[in-house]
Amino acid sequence: MAFPPKYQGPDDLPGVIPVFPLAGAILLPRANLPLNIFEERYLAMIDDAMRGHRIIGMIQPERENDRARHPKLYPVGCAGRITSYTETGDGRMLIALTGISRFALGEELQVMTPYRQIKPDWAPYARDFDPPPSSDPFDRAKLIAALKPFVRMLNVEIDWNWVAEAPADMLINAVAMLSPFPPAEKQALVEAADLAARAKIAQSLVELAVAGNAGAGRTLN
Repeated sequence: MAFPPKYQGPDDLPGVIPVFPLAGAILLPRANLPLNIFEERYLAMIDDAMRGHRIIGMIQPERENDRARHPKLYPVGCAGRITSYTETGDGRMLIALTGISRFALGEELQVMTPYRQIKPDWAPYARDFDPPPSSDPFDRAKLIAALKPFVRMLNVEIDWNWVAEAPADMLINAVAMLSPFPPAEKQALVEAADLAARAKIAQSLVELAVAGNAGAGRTLN
């Protein structure tokens, strides 16, 4: 997946963005994240974003069950553009974000809006705008071997032909975003230096999950 033509580097991104803190939900460059929006403050955030640059920063709170209105946030998130938008009859919004670039958490602004806004630092992640690698920066066969017992453990269906043939970044992004890893482990995937590092972390997390499942006395059928 390519970026919209207008996003060629950090200078094409806004200096202030709204952020959506959500534990367990991560976004990565070039990936798609569907969201079901129902809280009033985030409905307002989507309305405002649609009238402006359409960019929202996804970021996790540091503590998974922090119910504070302004929980402390992890230091890195990922911004995405709203590329799909539907209103439902019961007042919700169904949107999809396409990831553009990660950001370091900068200054949080004192604002009148019900949602939080920050000044993101795009500079540390300028390489997020580079084209994805044309070949795998990881051992796909080993990753697939690790994924097979993991998928059986989760009791989900998967298109193994797609896994074998998908572009490297799409495959690793899918594993990172869709797997039910705890938030801290998801954050490690967000903060990985590059695709090779993210693939290594993802494979390790998959293998640890399978080993933990087996160690708890459950069988993989």
